[in-house]
Amino acid sequence: MDAADSTIGHRLRVIRRSRGKSLAVIAGLAGISEGYLSRLERGECALDRRSLLVALAHALEVAPSELTRLPVPAPSNGGIDAAIEAMRLTLMAVSHNQPGGQVLPVEALQARVRATLDSQRRCDQDDAVGTGLPGLIRDLHTAIAAGRDVAQLLDLAVLLHTQGTASWLRVVGAPLDLRFQAVLLARQAAHDRDEPAMLGVATVGAVSMMLAAGAFDLAQAELDSVRVRTTSPDSAQLAGMLALSGSLVAVAKNRPVDAAARSEYAVELAERTGEGNAYWMGFGPTNVGLWRMACALEAGDHEQVVSIAAGLRPEGHSYRSRQAAYWVDYGRSLARLRGRRDDAVRALRRAETISPNRVRRNPFARGTLAELVTRSRDDALGRELRGMAYRAGLPG
Repeated sequence: MDAADSTIGHRLRVIRRSRGKSLAVIAGLAGISEGYLSRLERGECALDRRSLLVALAHALEVAPSELTRLPVPAPSNGGIDAAIEAMRLTLMAVSHNQPGGQVLPVEALQARVRATLDSQRRCDQDDAVGTGLPGLIRDLHTAIAAGRDVAQLLDLAVLLHTQGTASWLRVVGAPLDLRFQAVLLARQAAHDRDEPAMLGVATVGAVSMMLAAGAFDLAQAELDSVRVRTTSPDSAQLAGMLALSGSLVAVAKNRPVDAAARSEYAVELAERTGEGNAYWMGFGPTNVGLWRMACALEAGDHEQVVSIAAGLRPEGHSYRSRQAAYWVDYGRSLARLRGRRDDAVRALRRAETISPNRVRRNPFARGTLAELVTRSRDDALGRELRGMAYRAGLPG
């Protein structure tokens, strides 16, 4: 594997040089110092904010996904690359109204969707989940086309494509265009269903993809287009997830007052609902804390991330996937604080133990690993760090 293709920083340098642009020019366009850009390129500092990633991509005149794509071959592959390709063909077939599946009873499809989402919640093998998804998608859309139990099947399609398909594609580092196709299918199913809750669920999924693409204004418009009444525990949890999504969008758009207001609203709703799992979103006080960590990380406030993390019990969340997200964000922030390198290594290793691909195939986590390796000492934790870097396909 070419080291120049392994991290965001390395790719920044390759693209900048191929454009014939100086450090000073790109740094100026992105609104950062020349020295900081140089450190990013050398792997001495991890790029850990979406807004900066987008600013650098715009300065280089490339899509943000060009900076975050996985190297070839991808790390921790197993059967994941084959599953991604099968997913590509499946989404293409469904979008052309030729799913090619079987017409099955709604009860059978409900059971399969539940099993799939539960596997993702538990952080089961990602290649196994990915292998089963294409067939389930084909069967579900074939059943929808058959015209029986359509309302129930459309609800299933929204849940599967937001909490299953798009989520799996994100975790395994699949190209953004595939996540976009999954979000479009969820959005179409929600509009066909024409029910507020399903429109809200689809919006949460769409905003996540738009954030990854750097389409912050589009994400805000998407959130502004939906309204959910908090008349039941389920609707309150959905409104809470929309508020959390809005808080992260506001941080990315550098609107801290708006971000704080949305976060406070989510806190208020979580106090009312307690820990829940409406629409497979896992909303509750713990999840609010995890999103507050994500917002502080996006704002570049690493001390605040660590402070929030200290007050959370990630094991209190029923989703192991969210527990892994806690340790990833905690580790990324610890890595940026003086004297906390060893704690950062332990946190990232714990995340890798729970969900390997959330570390090995996540561009921001990979950047943190690369930064830590650059500063590593020859001790036991240094060896463990290099082991993680090796499994992530990073040069040691």
